[in-house]
Amino acid sequence: MNNVTIPANVDPDRLGALLTEAGWQQVGGRRGLYKRFLPPGGSSAGLGKSSLVIPLDDSAPEFSELLRAALLQISQDRELWARSIYPRLAVEASDEFRFRKESSAPSGLIEWRSGEALIESARKTLIAGAKSYVSPGRHFVNRNGRFAGRYLDQVLMGQTAPGSYIVTAYAPPNGYVSLASGREGSAATIPEVGAAPVRAVNQAVVRALEATVEALEHYHTSSSLSGFEDGVSRGVSYEMTNAVLGMASHADAADISIEWDSSAPAPSSLSSHFEFTSDDVEPLSRAAVQLSEDQGTQVVTMVGRVHLLTKKNVGSPGVFGIESLFPGSPRKVRVRLRDEEDYHEAIRAHEEELALQVSGTLEKEGNLSWLYHATVIQTMGSIADYGARSTPKGIDVPDGQLDLFERGGNPSN
Repeated sequence: MNNVTIPANVDPDRLGALLTEAGWQQVGGRRGLYKRFLPPGGSSAGLGKSSLVIPLDDSAPEFSELLRAALLQISQDRELWARSIYPRLAVEASDEFRFRKESSAPSGLIEWRSGEALIESARKTLIAGAKSYVSPGRHFVNRNGRFAGRYLDQVLMGQTAPGSYIVTAYAPPNGYVSLASGREGSAATIPEVGAAPVRAVNQAVVRALEATVEALEHYHTSSSLSGFEDGVSRGVSYEMTNAVLGMASHADAADISIEWDSSAPAPSSLSSHFEFTSDDVEPLSRAAVQLSEDQGTQVVTMVGRVHLLTKKNVGSPGVFGIESLFPGSPRKVRVRLRDEEDYHEAIRAHEEELALQVSGTLEKEGNLSWLYHATVIQTMGSIADYGARSTPKGIDVPDGQLDLFERGGNPSN
């Protein structure tokens, strides 16, 4: 274990607290000098010694040597060290988000594409919750995006844990996020002025998850999407439903867990564990379509094959063509996106020959049909799996929409 990285300036009291959280038991010690701990199961945990001594007196000449020896002893339990001890010592304090998805690959591994999708879902979850902290909304698009980006800049990604594939995010509860661009300096000087506590943003992420899960539960008992609409004020949004959709898609089981750092009082009123299955895909997909709609215009949804990708300006959302795989919509449509992030999903669908579900305002210009202010709802299965054009299972089409397409009309008239 000579290659183990030992963090600098470890607080022995914090180390003891982390061991206690991990199930270790303090079995003795002397006040101000040292504490003695036993691992869960005592000496059967596979450590070199049955007990662990943590020195407390940093003025003692042997303090650094004894503390390093204790850390090396703990690191012999590689899972405990990599997952629970080292990351939280290295970042001083952190609230921990764990995004887990069952994988058929060997322990600690996952299919590459599934791993990429899981990381993307984790990022989208944190971004959606951070946006809802500033102000709730059905569909944010770029609104509150810079604040969410500054929040994400403070989050660290940890190593995956053995077993089911897990992506871990560490967010420092004692940090602050500037509420306005260019205010980072003043926020660092007077953090309470013009800045949001990271712990408060972390809680907003969890509240939005909690409201989304409650809306799912309501759907499963009533077949109604009203819970998603009612939950907007608590953080439900297109962005959050889309993030959770990525967790539930192609998953026998997936979950998100939150562990609050002990350096600040944990919020007792919030849930800390949320589970998802493939049964959640249909309601999340339908809710995402509904929440993405601009209530003042008629929005249509279609599924098709991506082609003609183009992005003329850096930072612009981008445009692509989509060829419908189902009847009731124009055969070919140009799609002008609202969100730059969706362009990357369109590229993936094109490269992997996957069907893409998009939603937007349909307009006709000359011989071309355009889907404006469009949003990518989800990436679906392989194009090869779709035969003759027929309405896809699980796609919710508003009344009258198919007739509108068949007439080739303009929904804005």
